[in-house]
This record gives sequence, structure tokens and C-alpha cells, in this order.
Amino acid sequence: MRLFRFFLIGILFGIVLFKSEVISWYRIQEMFHFDAFHMYGIIGSAIAFGMLIVQLFKRSYLKNLDGEMPLFKIHPKGFLKYLGGGIFFGLGWALTGACPGPIYILIGAGYSVFIIVLLSAILGAFIYGLVSDYLP
Repeated sequence: MRLFRFFLIGILFGIVLFKSEVISWYRIQEMFHFDAFHMYGIIGSAIAFGMLIVQLFKRSYLKNLDGEMPLFKIHPKGFLKYLGGGIFFGLGWALTGACPGPIYILIGAGYSVFIIVLLSAILGAFIYGLVSDYLP
């Protein structure tokens, strides 16, 4: 029952993404073709909100569910990893028309073709788990 509120937040988040057309393949293509500001405005708002939340955590105004302050560390050697991960994430997003979160929303909205995208994402995560020890 403790986690039920997160289930409700997830449903609300899915409704907001659906209604704001963030999961629309056409909106995503407009973004990658630089034809519209819609997605950039939403992503920019999310970045600003995320920065605010991280600062609130860092200043210990907010704590996690266990009452602890989360740690935020960026390793100096990690920049290239983040850059590479971002490039792969962006390529997958451009090819499929969905980032990981909206895959579930698209399936729930009746776009059953995204089951293939979900299975591919799960397979990719599994393969990463197998080879992660061998990566630099």
C-alpha cells in the first residue's frame, strides 16, 4: 500500500504525457527536424524542474523514502560515458519515436507495435548487463 501513491503518480504522469502529445511520433519527428519548439519547451521545463529538485536534495530540504539524503556524484572520467549513453539514447529515440517511459503509455494507448520496441529495450538492457563488466 505504501507504493500505491507512486502507481497513481505514474498514471497521472502518463495522462499528462499523452495529453501534451509528448508521446506523439509526429511531435518527436518535428523536434528532430527542428520544425517546432513544442518538445524543446517541454524538455527544457523538465530539465529546469530536475535541476530544482536536485538542488533541494543537495541542500537537504528533501529526503528519499528512507529519510536519507541521496548522493549525487559525477565522476570526471564519466563524461564520455554520459555522452556515449546520450548518443545511443537519442538514436534509439529517433529510430523508434519513443524514449523508454512513453513506451508503456503508447502500448496502453493501443499502439501494439510498440510491444516490439519494449521487447527490444528489454533485450538491450539484458545484453548490456552481460557485457557491462567488459566495457571501459
